[in-house]
Amino acid sequence: MEVDAIPNGSASETAMENAAAATISPTPSKFSGLAESLKLEHQFLRVPFEHYKKTIRANHRVAEKEVSAVISSVTDAADRENMSREEAVHHFTSLVSRLQGLKRKLEEGNRTEQMQAQKCRARLDHLESADADNLAEWNSTRLKRILVDYMLRMSYFDTAVKLSESSNIQDLVDIDVFQEAKKVIDALQNKEIAPALSWCSDNKSRLKKSKSKFEFQLRLQEFIELVRADKNMQAITYARKYLAPWGATHMKELQRVMATLAFKSSTECAIYKVLFEPKQWDHLVDVFRQEFCKIYGMTLEPLLNIYLQAGLSALKTPYCYEDDCTKEDPLSQESFRKLAVPLPYSKQHHSKLVCYITKELMDTENPPQVLPNGYVYSAKALEKMAKENSGKITCPRTGFVCSYSELVKAYIS
Repeated sequence: MEVDAIPNGSASETAMENAAAATISPTPSKFSGLAESLKLEHQFLRVPFEHYKKTIRANHRVAEKEVSAVISSVTDAADRENMSREEAVHHFTSLVSRLQGLKRKLEEGNRTEQMQAQKCRARLDHLESADADNLAEWNSTRLKRILVDYMLRMSYFDTAVKLSESSNIQDLVDIDVFQEAKKVIDALQNKEIAPALSWCSDNKSRLKKSKSKFEFQLRLQEFIELVRADKNMQAITYARKYLAPWGATHMKELQRVMATLAFKSSTECAIYKVLFEPKQWDHLVDVFRQEFCKIYGMTLEPLLNIYLQAGLSALKTPYCYEDDCTKEDPLSQESFRKLAVPLPYSKQHHSKLVCYITKELMDTENPPQVLPNGYVYSAKALEKMAKENSGKITCPRTGFVCSYSELVKAYIS
């Protein structure tokens, strides 16, 4: 099993990015906007690729551990003197059984690797499939992917699975990856540390590389729970075994936590009382989500929020928060206003928009409308043109032809 062929460094990520770039070649005139938006698809390729690498590393560790144990056992048997025939047969029969078990594990691991490689290939094919003939369908699939991502992050797993299955996009979403996270999150919400520690062990090298404190914070919480249960001697033994190695880099936190042996869980001293509060578990869940997203190259915010905020940032003005804000403005809705709170106001110029065709002012009575090629004209001019040409619109500056139904209304702030 060639693990070294897929290193952890940036070379493998660069290879995937180059492969993705090679598959995206839309024509500059028609697909320049699409090409720009595809630059946001880094997570779309990165997540399955990181999962693929993780599976390969795990299979390699299993094979290495089992083979090493078998070789050591054979060596011990060879060094033993006066081993009877029956003992030798029994010993080597057990080794054969162990190797057969390893074979089954490797076959299962190989199937998993093949499935994950297929998922990477399916995503590259999906990006390559964006062209003029199926652009509407491609955008629809993209929207469904974004919705599934949001559902998974909000723990609506059943709905996410149903949407992905009904849309046949199982290879384009990361349900299996988020299910891995869900197990840890559910355990932490139930005040169980073991699954999170197991996850830290599986990702030890990646967490160490990013200088993560997550495992240390888990150990601190486990110590606190022992103190809460008045198991002081167990807590001291635990601290010597699991907390002492962190002393060189986190002495201040260790000293604070060790003081809880004297102050107890009933203390009213604020600096120690907070360590026993239930919100510490919520903090661990938040830290885990951050570390999980970092390892897989995900955005911390759901993709749906990011795309919505990108659009709202261009629309947000002080006028949007006034009582007489038009209902056609998305920011007239409370849910969008809440999402736009951290966003800056869009840059506004007090210039007048004049229609290229009629030379009339474009305002709320004669709103601007956008053609698929990006040019903007007044609604009155385009309505007149559509009536005279059986619903067809011809851009006077480029000659581009489209139907009236393809126009999109622009908003003036």
